[in-house]
This record gives sequence, structure tokens and C-alpha cells, in this order.
Amino acid sequence: MSTYIIYKLILVVAVFAISLVIAMYSTYGERKIAGFFQDRLGPNRAGPFGILQPVADGVKMFMKEEIIPNVSNKFLFILGPGLAMLTSLCTSAVIPWGPDLVIGGVKYPLQVADINIGVLYLFGVVSIGVYGIMFGGWASNNKYSLIGALRSSSQMISYEVAMGISAITLIMITGSLSTTQIVEQQHGFYNEHSHWLSWNVFKNPLTFLIFFICALAETNRAPFDLPECETELVGGYHTEYSSMKLGFYLFAEYVNMFISSAVMALFFFGGYNFPWMDQIANPNAVAIIGTVVMFSKTIFFIFLFMWIRWTLPRFRYDQLMNLGWKILIPLSIANMIATGILLWATGRI
Repeated sequence: MSTYIIYKLILVVAVFAISLVIAMYSTYGERKIAGFFQDRLGPNRAGPFGILQPVADGVKMFMKEEIIPNVSNKFLFILGPGLAMLTSLCTSAVIPWGPDLVIGGVKYPLQVADINIGVLYLFGVVSIGVYGIMFGGWASNNKYSLIGALRSSSQMISYEVAMGISAITLIMITGSLSTTQIVEQQHGFYNEHSHWLSWNVFKNPLTFLIFFICALAETNRAPFDLPECETELVGGYHTEYSSMKLGFYLFAEYVNMFISSAVMALFFFGGYNFPWMDQIANPNAVAIIGTVVMFSKTIFFIFLFMWIRWTLPRFRYDQLMNLGWKILIPLSIANMIATGILLWATGRI
């Protein structure tokens, strides 16, 4: 029992560290990708090819003077970025990062918590994240911060509806709320023809499309980055923040993008599954390769998030709301009903 607890503690620390490192180097990747799209170099001074730029940015954040406005609500002002960071990190607990490791004949899952309501846990924690943004915007006592927080909360609440309905459709297809079982059901027969067709994206591509668009809005990424629209709101809900409090908000956005990418890989693209994995006899080799496959899929979606940011223009706010309430929600409901009818007709329910 003590060995299992120690293993879980090591896994928690590892997932926490990996989330922070990927969030940190996502800033570097974003600036390099932006440089590529805009025909410039991007960061290239700190270390070879600018590889130490995220470290320099982190040190700068720690060393900067911390300013708390006199007219702010100091408790909520401090609580806001901490809550945003906490909720973004908690979502990784139910994600299976790879197949089980086998050490001394004992299986050790590469998942912090395998609960049978993993999907509900994900949505529950994500819905709490809006409070961190609202606290920060309101407690700053700044009209631009408040407008950014109101935009963010209304945007996140609006797109959570369509995302939730698309998740219900996914649950109807898989018949499970467990993230582990959702991955296992995309296992396939592992040959060049049947493996890819076992992924949920091929079973219902419209569900993935709705989920992906909502994920962009939930993470405040372009073209849905209205809450921190620099041209209108100075910096949005974190206008008054400095030092590591600002860093927490910025880090939370990149951690959310990392977790959203992992969730999409998990729900729709087979997670850690890969072709011919059944033909590998060593379970630890399968675990290592599966983990690499899972992170590769996740990094692909992170790249897709960044590609979209530097390609598409920002929506107007009325267009943002119209897309959420008048297009995505009716479309997700119609998709859910059509999926239910198809499952009933084929005798699966």
C-alpha cells in the first residue's frame, strides 16, 4: 500500500511538472510559430535558437515589482490568479497518459485518478475556472478588467452548453463516463484498415468539430480571445496584474490549452492507442510508446491552436454570441438527437 501511495505521489509531481514545462515552452513555440507565419525569426537571443527564452521570461516575472491597487479587493485580487491556475492543473488528474506500467508483476496506471465519472469531473473543474477570471476582473476595480471578466464569463458559460451537449453525444457513443474506458473503446483491431476507424472522430466527426470550436472559446484563444482584446480592453481581466500574478493567468491559459489538446486526443483520436501495439510483447515498451503517442497527438493540437491564432481574425462580440447560441447549440442538439436515433435503429441502445 505504501509503495502505491509513493508511486501516486511521484505521478502527481511528474504530471504537475510536465504541465508547467509544456505550458512554459508553449510560449516559446507560439512565438516561433508566429515568427514563421510573419516571416521573421522569433526569439533567438537567450540560449541556442532562443531555447532559454521561457526561462528568462519566468525569471523576469518573478523579479518584477508586484503592484496591488489600493482600491482593489485585495483578498479576491490575490485569490483570482491562484484559482485560475489551480483549476487548470486539477483537470489533468483523470487523463490516462499511457497504458499501465508493469513493475515486479504489479500494474501501475499512468493516470492520477481513474474514476468512473471522469468526464463529469473534467467539466466540473473547468466550470470552476471562470470564477478565477471573474474574481480578478471584479476585484481590480478597473472598468476594462471588469468588461474583460464579463466577456470571459459569458463566453465560457455560453460555449460550455454546446461543449456539454457534444460530450453527452460522445457518452452515448461510448456508453461510459470513464476516461480510461473511452480510450479502451478506441482500441481497434490494429491493422492498417481498422485501427483508424475505431477512433471516435470517425464515428461522429461533427461532435469533434463542435467540441474543438468550443475548446477554442473555453480557453480564450483566437479567434475567441475577446476577454483580453488588447485593442479594446488594454489587457482584459488581468490589466491591473503584474509579476507572478500576471504570470499565473498567462500560464493558466497555456495549461488549459495543453489539457484541452490532451482531452481531444483522448476523446476523439484514440488517446495512447497506436497501430500494432498488440504485437509488442513487452508491456512496458507499449506503455512508453503509448505515452509518446499520446503526447505527440496533444502537441499536434497545441500547434493547431497556435496556427489558428495566427491565421484567423478575431470575431466581433455579437458574432461570438451568435455562433454559440444560434448555431453551435442547435447543431449540437440536432447531432445528439440524430446520434440517439441511429444508435436506437442499430440496436445499440
